[in-house]
Amino acid sequence: MYFFAQPHFLWLLLLLPLIAWLKGRKGQTSAVSFPSTNIAKLVGAKPKSRMGNLLITLSLLALGLLIVAMARPQLGKGHAEVEASGIDIMLAIDVSSSMEALDFQVDGKRVNRLEAVKDTVAKFVKERPNDRIGLVAFAGRPYLVSPLTHDHEWLEARLESIDIGQVEDGTAIGSAIASSSSHLSSSDAKSRINILLTDGNNNAGKVTPMTAAEAAETLGIKIYTIGAGTRGQAPIPVQDVFGRQSLRMAKVDIDEKTLTEVANLTGGLYFRATDTSSLGNIYQEIDKLETTTRKLKKYEEVDDLFAYAAIPGTLLLMLSLILRNTFYRELP
Repeated sequence: MYFFAQPHFLWLLLLLPLIAWLKGRKGQTSAVSFPSTNIAKLVGAKPKSRMGNLLITLSLLALGLLIVAMARPQLGKGHAEVEASGIDIMLAIDVSSSMEALDFQVDGKRVNRLEAVKDTVAKFVKERPNDRIGLVAFAGRPYLVSPLTHDHEWLEARLESIDIGQVEDGTAIGSAIASSSSHLSSSDAKSRINILLTDGNNNAGKVTPMTAAEAAETLGIKIYTIGAGTRGQAPIPVQDVFGRQSLRMAKVDIDEKTLTEVANLTGGLYFRATDTSSLGNIYQEIDKLETTTRKLKKYEEVDDLFAYAAIPGTLLLMLSLILRNTFYRELP
């Protein structure tokens, strides 16, 4: 990156327009001075010449470059290396049809559960720049959206791409846990975490949530579970045979008992998110619970660039002085 070691000198650049204005008020500088305008008329010369403007321009340009040189422009080649936090996180997000329920809000606008979750998870990812994070989405079966990665920009793009209806419907919680554990099993991180969010009961897949949790516990993987949805009933958009959309109220049915047992078995915690605010607080709480000391190494290397301004400035100043005292010298 480019910067100035003595940037306060740059304020002197503001004097250049003032100097140019003052010079302009006096009129153009004469290339040759005569004691009388009659002499100039006799030789067919004008009392003023554009050559004076050239000398002023050269002088101002030289002065500007010298001021920039005084500010000491530099090219910083320093960089910082942050050691990995030692935490690998797999996010498992429910994308079943029940996630269409419109019981959450983002920026004052009613949105479905999935959109609220995507918005909140994106903020969570931004708060964990030194962790490897991966993403699994699931409905009737799980599928890998992103493997564990430090490239969080790519991860956020993949997060935004997930949607309801990309796989067969259902809620395969056990299979989602098993899939997340599989992707974490080869990790050598000090701490391996699975954060699973769902709004329903396990009703698909070949693995029960507790069986998958036992396998995760054996591998040393901690699971945090989140139940998303208001208590009671939630509005769900439906279409009739003519394509007209309307809302119907549906019962919110989350197996909180199983989600709590899964979390407790692996040393994690269960949370319930009934609105966007509580959802955000949950991810913030997990962020605080899972922290490690991060070491920062800094290296600094700077190239001074003042010569690139000082040398041309000096040459222009010398050229201006030479011209002023030779070709464009003022005669008494």
